[in-house]
Amino acid sequence: MNPQQAWTVTLHQLEMQLDRATFETWLRGTTYIGCEEATAPGGPDVFVIGARNPYARDMLEFRLNPMIRRILNDVYGGPADLRYEVHTPAPAAEADDDMPLMRYLAQHRPAQPAPAPLHQQVAPPRRPDLPDSELNPRFTFERFVVGAANRTTYAAAQAVVENPAGAYNPLLVYGGVGLGKTHLLQAVAHACRARRLAAIYIPSEAFVNDLVDAIRQRTTAMFRDKYRKVDVLLVDDIQFLAGKESTQEEFFHTFNALYTYNKQIVLASDRHPRELVTLEDRLRSRFAGGLVLDIQPPEFETRVAIVESWAQERAVRLPRSVSELLAERASGNIRELEGMFTQVAAQAQLTGQPITLALAEGALALYDRPRVHRRPAVTLAQIVDATAAHHGLAAKDITGKRRAARINHARQVAMYLARELTDLSLPQIGAGMGGRSHTTILHGYNKVADLMAEDPLFRQELAALRDALTRAE
Repeated sequence: MNPQQAWTVTLHQLEMQLDRATFETWLRGTTYIGCEEATAPGGPDVFVIGARNPYARDMLEFRLNPMIRRILNDVYGGPADLRYEVHTPAPAAEADDDMPLMRYLAQHRPAQPAPAPLHQQVAPPRRPDLPDSELNPRFTFERFVVGAANRTTYAAAQAVVENPAGAYNPLLVYGGVGLGKTHLLQAVAHACRARRLAAIYIPSEAFVNDLVDAIRQRTTAMFRDKYRKVDVLLVDDIQFLAGKESTQEEFFHTFNALYTYNKQIVLASDRHPRELVTLEDRLRSRFAGGLVLDIQPPEFETRVAIVESWAQERAVRLPRSVSELLAERASGNIRELEGMFTQVAAQAQLTGQPITLALAEGALALYDRPRVHRRPAVTLAQIVDATAAHHGLAAKDITGKRRAARINHARQVAMYLARELTDLSLPQIGAGMGGRSHTTILHGYNKVADLMAEDPLFRQELAALRDALTRAE
């Protein structure tokens, strides 16, 4: 694409993104004058753009230039800068009695219809459509079993559908794996589309991949248009944006654009926004600025109801005693519960036997599920005691204020093991280790992780300490 075409496409993108009054007042009359090649290797080419008057030139240079330059760089595919000049077209020459006949006729030919603007003549770049993630037809509100642990979150999701951006915006749902966060987000997307609202559901990983593809194909303007024109944007597993600075920057601006124009945002995470310490503060503050609700593991009665709803859907004759057995065995994860139900149903189908309590017990033995109660959970106090003994220290040395190198190292090892072997959040670990901040705990964790990557002997030593902790009865 040559520079003049690049400027034409840039004008087209600006016309779509700016309000009509701004575009007509300051950009409609601009003229492409030329492009000066970069004076140094890797430097920007300079586009020289003519403005109709000094006021338009100043507006373009001091107010609109950042946006114009960003879009121009996307379209041009290389570094580009702009210089604005006042450009007044030369007045037409007046008729002269001595003018040659052909020139006279050329200047006095009948008026022709004005051609379409250049930005309408040059087609903008296009890339293959990257649709948002397909919705699972099973993840609807009708199939979501409501209990005490999720009733409030379910009601909030329905309120969002009834009154997008008016009830709770943003809505952030958090909780452990397999508790129904994805089901609830997709149920909102299904219901919104049924009401003819433009809704996109997308896991954060797919959002990242879409952005990378747009950057590679130089179509970031289209990427932004895709996500900022929807009525409802639903992003799952938002915690996976951690460590991706460019994606966080883009999502921050997308979030702001949707929120400003009163569009609904629904997010899901495995932790409360306060615990997403690896995300930028400005994102966490926006996530926490709406309604934040958690989904707890379903209670026994709800788990029984879930199993019986699956049995009814699949026309499986399931005695109540078997439903209660499955609900009792899988206490904290709906995906695990579904896997156990599938195991029992498949065992009955493959053997041609009816489902009984004895058959279910045998099928679950084949399932070979690790039992939670076989190994007691490791506590923070146990980790501190074991780490201190391993390094020849007292537990109070690790939780105290002394900063000797030997003590600091042992303290960071305890931080690492606490993060790996417990479900405690960073602030909780910090509170149990002498009132330290979550950033201190994260720093200690990262230091030990880096040392493990560099030192095989230390890696073996830490593995032995970890095994000793997890083997303790």
